[in-house]
Amino acid sequence: MKIAIVGTGAVGGWYAALLAEAGHEVHCLARSDFEAIRAEGLIIRHKGAERAVRVASATADPATIGPCDLVVVTLKSTSNHALPGLVSPLLGPATVVVTLQNGMGNVEALAALLPVERIVAGLCFVCINRLAPGVIETSMAGYVRMAAAQGPISTAVEGCVATFVGAGVDCQAEASLEAVLWKKLCWNIPFNGLAIAGGSVTTDRILADPALNERAYQLMKEVQAAAKARGHPFEDLHIKRQFVVTAGMGPYRPSSLIDFVEGREVEVDGIWGEPLRRGTEAGVAMPATAQLVAEIKARLAARGCSS
Repeated sequence: MKIAIVGTGAVGGWYAALLAEAGHEVHCLARSDFEAIRAEGLIIRHKGAERAVRVASATADPATIGPCDLVVVTLKSTSNHALPGLVSPLLGPATVVVTLQNGMGNVEALAALLPVERIVAGLCFVCINRLAPGVIETSMAGYVRMAAAQGPISTAVEGCVATFVGAGVDCQAEASLEAVLWKKLCWNIPFNGLAIAGGSVTTDRILADPALNERAYQLMKEVQAAAKARGHPFEDLHIKRQFVVTAGMGPYRPSSLIDFVEGREVEVDGIWGEPLRRGTEAGVAMPATAQLVAEIKARLAARGCSS
């Protein structure tokens, strides 16, 4: 397949390399890393091993790539306003687009560009970091879950899952996108948020601090209540699993913390704002989430950057 990766940072770089190794014609659309990728390929590290993977092209101009069979969007949701200019040149009459972005609202941004039946949403449960231009490291390869933008599992979803499985990714189809979104937010809302609000702390420090640990639990319970009110309940076991998985990550810096520390925009609306709105509209009180949003915005304001 001819595949374009839109946003070749941590997540995009990792999957670009795996898809290229699987024999696909992979083109990397990168804002700043394209020169390093052209020169050295993608350098990926996992469990002490490192390898360089060459891709078909690396560029900042989507017009030089042209229409693709599959487009994988891994941009931060704060860049969704740029999707028309970045994605439209990559679309053909049968192109499928899969978003691997965090938070809610990404499918809606893509739906303005192509028929919704050709949009797939994927959620990555992974620990992946970009160490330098074109250099990607994962401490937990994790898994990906994919669902149709609307409705049940579709042929587009099945095709995307098969492509990722063929590249060695633990990837499965899910019947409901919103159900998977709430499950992912059960980790993202507390740990991405408290990493910032707690004073730029890593996940191990959140777990070790009784007050932050309790806040994480309360935030997860609010996410659980909102998911249930919207018709997508999940069990307490999922909440317990978030703490177990996080303990195994060690001193991990969530992506939102990295953005905050490095002076970039933080995905406040996608990760916290939209879920808060949806939960509140469903009649669920979410005071802990509302407080967390206020604290994050206050820290962003003090840093001198709005979201």
